[in-house]
Amino acid sequence: MKIGFLTTDARESFPQLNAGTPNFGSAPQALLQGFALLPEIQVHVISCTQRPFASPEKLADNIWFHSLVVPKIGWLRTGYQGCIRAVRKKLREIQPEIVHGQGTERDCAISAVFSGFPNVLTIHGNMRLVAKVERARPFSFWWLAARLETFTVPRSQGVVCITNYTRDAVAGLAQKTWVVPNAVDAGFFEVRANPGSPPVILCAGAVCVRKNQNAFIRALDPLATKQKFRLVFLGAALEKDAYVREFFGLLSSRAWCEHAGFVDRETLKSHLRGASLLALPSLEDNCPMTVLEAAAAGVPVVAARVGGVPDLIEDGKTGLLCNPLDAVSMSNAVEKMLAQPQLSQTVAMEAKKQAHERFHPRVVAQRHLEIYREVTGRTVAVD
Repeated sequence: MKIGFLTTDARESFPQLNAGTPNFGSAPQALLQGFALLPEIQVHVISCTQRPFASPEKLADNIWFHSLVVPKIGWLRTGYQGCIRAVRKKLREIQPEIVHGQGTERDCAISAVFSGFPNVLTIHGNMRLVAKVERARPFSFWWLAARLETFTVPRSQGVVCITNYTRDAVAGLAQKTWVVPNAVDAGFFEVRANPGSPPVILCAGAVCVRKNQNAFIRALDPLATKQKFRLVFLGAALEKDAYVREFFGLLSSRAWCEHAGFVDRETLKSHLRGASLLALPSLEDNCPMTVLEAAAAGVPVVAARVGGVPDLIEDGKTGLLCNPLDAVSMSNAVEKMLAQPQLSQTVAMEAKKQAHERFHPRVVAQRHLEIYREVTGRTVAVD
């Protein structure tokens, strides 16, 4: 089977990733790892960028890469018309049996639905729900992304929903849905956690209202007076944002808090090796990769009972869930995990076992192949 795989090359947005190898983000990259283990398929990865990047022709024996340069006028301000045309032209050369658009927030989904080929979409972040949490202003990025999602979802043959939370969100829009969680980079399964003293609590994610870091810091203030620990935040922080300025103000008066900035996957693995706990206090999340990566690495997780998170964590068995709007709930969950090493070890071991069964790249790639065969079995490609 020949597959057109549309995804964003992160080198476009993050100058520090400007290397000779494309970077597609954690979930698409891990899925491609799985595809590389299925020799019966050919995958053609297509990414649009506004400037040229040095890139390899192939990412694996059965995976090709096509980087398409699209002028600035062809992006969001024109409804991604330049991306749509460039992708459609390339796909006509490749002639895939199916096209898979990764994410509804940028050009991939709309390029997939206008490709002229059978297609499916994966929703990584529910843009309509994120826009509500972020209180998106008209014509802001989140506002436009939400409308793009509303437009593209019903025009695809189906949506790969990474949690039941997404399936519920698109139930009235999508022609068909399948629930398949994200894959995890296989390297995380090789991590051997070796936490030190004092305990390190990791909190990974861009600093923003939705990720709820500021409330989490305040929630742990009482615990910090009783127990020594370090709270380490990983993720980008745009200081022009008022929420981020408040975040750094909170850190400045708390010696037990620190911000390590944006980190790549290898650095994240190093942080997980020394972590006693990963915390996710988000107000809204779909299938947060840090939860899956921590599970694969054998690091216990405390996470908010929101969105798709309960699909990933069974409370008391593979982690602990808390209420992100309740400071006592967050603090109690963290304290319980730190104070009960046997519980911490038990949930981490069970989470790692389930991660192998549910999130390993080969498992997730095989499920996607089944979906592609289902779609192409009842749909004919258009030239």
